[in-house]
Amino acid sequence: MTGVNFKNPDLIRADFSRAMSDMYRDEVPLYGTLLDLVAEVNDSAMSNDPGIAESLRKTGELERLNVERHGAIRVGTPAELATIARLFAVMGMSPVGYYDLTPAGVPVHSTAFRAVHEASLQISPFRVFCSLLRLELIDSEALRAFAKTTLEKRSIFTSRVLELISQAEADGGLNDADAEEFVQQALETFRWHSSATVSLDEYQQLLKQHRLIADVVAFRGPHINHLTPRTLDIDSVQVGMPKKGITPKAVIEGPPKRNCPILLRQTSFKALNEAITFIGANGAEQGSHSARFGEIEQRGVALTPKGRALYDQLLDQAREELGDFPNENNAVDYMAILERVFVAFPDSYSELQQQDLAYFRYFATEQGMAASDKAGKDLAALMAAGYVQIEPLVYEDFLPVSAAGIFQSNLGDDAQAHYSADANKDQFEADLSRKTLNELALYAETQQRSLQECAAALGVSL
Repeated sequence: MTGVNFKNPDLIRADFSRAMSDMYRDEVPLYGTLLDLVAEVNDSAMSNDPGIAESLRKTGELERLNVERHGAIRVGTPAELATIARLFAVMGMSPVGYYDLTPAGVPVHSTAFRAVHEASLQISPFRVFCSLLRLELIDSEALRAFAKTTLEKRSIFTSRVLELISQAEADGGLNDADAEEFVQQALETFRWHSSATVSLDEYQQLLKQHRLIADVVAFRGPHINHLTPRTLDIDSVQVGMPKKGITPKAVIEGPPKRNCPILLRQTSFKALNEAITFIGANGAEQGSHSARFGEIEQRGVALTPKGRALYDQLLDQAREELGDFPNENNAVDYMAILERVFVAFPDSYSELQQQDLAYFRYFATEQGMAASDKAGKDLAALMAAGYVQIEPLVYEDFLPVSAAGIFQSNLGDDAQAHYSADANKDQFEADLSRKTLNELALYAETQQRSLQECAAALGVSL
């Protein structure tokens, strides 16, 4: 369509993220408490170490810090997944990565919808971890058939949002008024409903198979089950949660505390037990359901394939030494093991860069731009001369073990954990109706763009 001013998808995503946050704060008051705590900790971290704020400012992350969120949803059918992908595409979000959560006893596989270019991420880093229920993993044939029939009866999207998605696809975008309506209509897919679509007995049968199966099948839509703010110091948040009347999970997921954070660390509090009205033969039945919880994350530098291999090796070593899944009973032992094992992972940005363990953004310094002896110097020499500085490239994605640990800890101790590893990326992408992007390739492209910009600023070839 010519002559139409379409709203930037990044701005639509930013509007949707704010609307989602406002809705979730109304639905889960403790979320507001978490936001207050994270803001306090972040302000303290930047006051105590001005270098943190300067690094965030240089990379454009300072502006996005207080609005950064990731959400998580669980859909039940391939059709729902494919349409969710179309909905997120209107907001400039692509499926990045493939995650198989069956090793942790969670019958889903997943991807993360997010923006992919650093310029878009600076406008709005909103991301959604989206999981598809794997009905084929339900043991009971009768229960599997019931779940399939129940899911096929529902429509998780408003008719108007479907019209707007098709309009955006046909025209190439949405104008301001349509974009505003799209945000409000899309929000309905993620809203919490306190009434179930099944009877209490049917819910309990689903629950017995797996708590997550009940969460997906028994309701009208994929309510957002958490919105996660980003902190600069997750250990302080962990200590501060009880002071706010919140009991955190025992173990912070991910790597141990480091001078130079890597990948992702997460903590959370257990799911709320919320009143639910179930369908009854002789009137409504009352019960409860636990699904929504609070989560906080600290993001570090993205690791290269070499860095990821070392990370996985050390994490496996720590888990093997522990001999169990990390939990409340072994949390202290696990953290001690983790810190000891990860001494083998370099903990300075210069070492990470020199050993090609992590991705960075490169910046020409004023000294470098003014210098006359740059010609012929390679990157290492330019850095040694102080002509080029590096800043860590933030990890925008998720860790399979971390995601699975958060799922398991918040689904409750009775969540079944007997599904063997059963990755099926090809089937997931067929259900998604598009390919997932390789997150490591995206980081490599961002790093290369920064090198090219740095070389141009210095007037050299890198």
